[in-house]
Amino acid sequence: MAVDKRSIMTRYFFIILLMGLVGVAIVVKAGIIMFAERQYWKDVADRFVKENVIVHPSRGNIISADGKLMASSLPEYKIYMDFKAGGEVKDSILRDSMKVICQGLHKIFPDMSAAEFKSHLQKGRKKGSRSYLIYPKRISYIQYKEVKRLPVFNMNKYKGGFHELAFNQRKKPFGSLATRTLGDVFADTAQGAKNGLELAYDTILKGKNGITHRQKVMNKYLNITDVAPQDGLDIVTTIDVGMQDIAEKALIDKLKEIDATVGVAVLMEVATGEVKAIVNMTKCSDGNYREIKNNAVSDMMEPGSTFKTASIMVALEDGKITPDDGVDTGNGQKLMHGRVMKDHNWARGGYQYLTVPEILMVSSNIGVSSIIDNAYFNNPKKFVQGLYKVGINADLHIPIKGAGKAFIRIPNKDNWSNTALAWMSIGYESQIPPINTLAFYNAIANNGVMIAPKFVKGVMKNGEMIQEFPTEVIKQSICSERTLKQIQSILQRVVSEGLAKPAGSKQFHVSGKTGTAQISQGKGGYKSGKVSYLVSFCGYFPSESPKYSCIVAIQKPGLPASGGLMAGSVFSKIAERVYAKNLSTDLSLAVDSNSVVIPNVKSGEINETKYVLDALKVQNREQFTPIGFGRKAWGTAQQSSNSVIITERMTLKNFMPSVIGMGAKDAVYLLESKGLKVALSGMGKVQSQSIPQGTRIVKGQTVTIQLN
Repeated sequence: MAVDKRSIMTRYFFIILLMGLVGVAIVVKAGIIMFAERQYWKDVADRFVKENVIVHPSRGNIISADGKLMASSLPEYKIYMDFKAGGEVKDSILRDSMKVICQGLHKIFPDMSAAEFKSHLQKGRKKGSRSYLIYPKRISYIQYKEVKRLPVFNMNKYKGGFHELAFNQRKKPFGSLATRTLGDVFADTAQGAKNGLELAYDTILKGKNGITHRQKVMNKYLNITDVAPQDGLDIVTTIDVGMQDIAEKALIDKLKEIDATVGVAVLMEVATGEVKAIVNMTKCSDGNYREIKNNAVSDMMEPGSTFKTASIMVALEDGKITPDDGVDTGNGQKLMHGRVMKDHNWARGGYQYLTVPEILMVSSNIGVSSIIDNAYFNNPKKFVQGLYKVGINADLHIPIKGAGKAFIRIPNKDNWSNTALAWMSIGYESQIPPINTLAFYNAIANNGVMIAPKFVKGVMKNGEMIQEFPTEVIKQSICSERTLKQIQSILQRVVSEGLAKPAGSKQFHVSGKTGTAQISQGKGGYKSGKVSYLVSFCGYFPSESPKYSCIVAIQKPGLPASGGLMAGSVFSKIAERVYAKNLSTDLSLAVDSNSVVIPNVKSGEINETKYVLDALKVQNREQFTPIGFGRKAWGTAQQSSNSVIITERMTLKNFMPSVIGMGAKDAVYLLESKGLKVALSGMGKVQSQSIPQGTRIVKGQTVTIQLN
């Protein structure tokens, strides 16, 4: 049988054409899947095929020392609609419920009208979108729950199509309070922390990820947990919200008053090193003050006169001077190796001769620099070694990222000059973060023991403390006991008699030192452009039994610049308000509920006295015959070990009675009932009377009684 070649070729052609068309169709479909339907199939895959899916844990909370929530992770959501889920049945319900849904959404999100929501949802329905954003912003958990109550949205997501994307958002209930110390996290907390305590304790707070996968069980897809996530633990900070609020308000008020650029205030508990308040304020372009940077731990600046205490401590410790020594500061100007050193009052003729305590009391540059230059000029390394010994530059192991480390120049190494020693001694030529200066003064208050500032007390889980961080001792002793007592005495006089009086209080004694320094402009030196100043005060209170240490440091442009009037006054406000906040009665004075309480009772009308004692169920014994309230009876009341003894005091009609020990009401009643006029002075019990007991009365006569 002959083969029709033409027929065969025709068949081959159609087969090849068909295969080509199929190939083209496959490529087109692949393109559609890769691009046009990419999101759809991605969503399908996300819902149905999930292997080794990471489940992020909840981030732990940051809690204040007084138990208040300072930072917590709260869920936020973006809400979406799958218009193809549920088929025609869901679509029919959606059409019928559209008005109710849009009105409900408007009520929850008033910034969009019901008409806008309707237009928006209809646009998504027309597109048949599988993941259509219902509302452009993230919403809170409460708003999410309200949306879930609306028709269609309250259905299973595979039938109704409503689904969400959850985010953990970090919230700070107290707003700006200690915000830079607490630190920040990324928008999605699962990405970790940026700075502050959030970063320092990130491994504790973030917890551990879990792993799940999806598995089909009885025609339903279930999330199967392979490894359960471990939520982050809570950390308990040393911050006291009340003290933080006190410090922030006091500082900001002064910054606004003097138009300062930067302000820092740190309050620390002397014995433990716990930082109770830390404020870092920077003036922003809109004129408001905000926490932008951790200035208290990161600012590397020349401290100025607060450094003079360390200089004098070194000289005292080395036996170069005694508190009885002094310096003739002359007219307030002195040539130091070719460079003029000035005291702040040089224009008024200077201080002339000053003793060592007086040098710090008036913060004399010439006095301090003369002492140090005379004692150490030929051996400046010994002075620097002394500074290292007293711990002014100690590494405090601050856990906050960006914390600076104090820098003190070393002779013959860091471009040393003949004037370096003199200017170093008064707080220049060195860079000391405010927290280091505070730690030094805290050591003086803490009987010479230098401890590291502590920001976190411990770690908490489910409301129970599972780990406590101990106080870290940096130096067991910064100097001898003799030197310490001398410095403590001088610092108290600096406040009570010297330039630091504005830092003091009428309620308790304060010790400390002021500081005023020009701020270096780097290569431009101190005189380029407008001169800026750092004014500060660092000290502790109460002086006799120090409870808290505190530093206030303020950067401001131009004069006037006064560490005492500006920083010192802020310190005083913080100290007095914290002191008042922590007033408490000695527990040893508390009375046991089972003990017998015998009050101190005034003399007076004894029938009324007995009535009140009986009503209060206070044990009493009367040494008189009760006569009721028809007639007055006068007497005294005395405390015994277990009762009040009431004794009648006889009064003669025309003779002066004794009103000693009575209250004003009873004394006046008794005396006026005898025709006398009464002049009162003071308050409390009657201590004396101008007409003695037993004197014959002249009616209309005036008797003066003194109460106390």
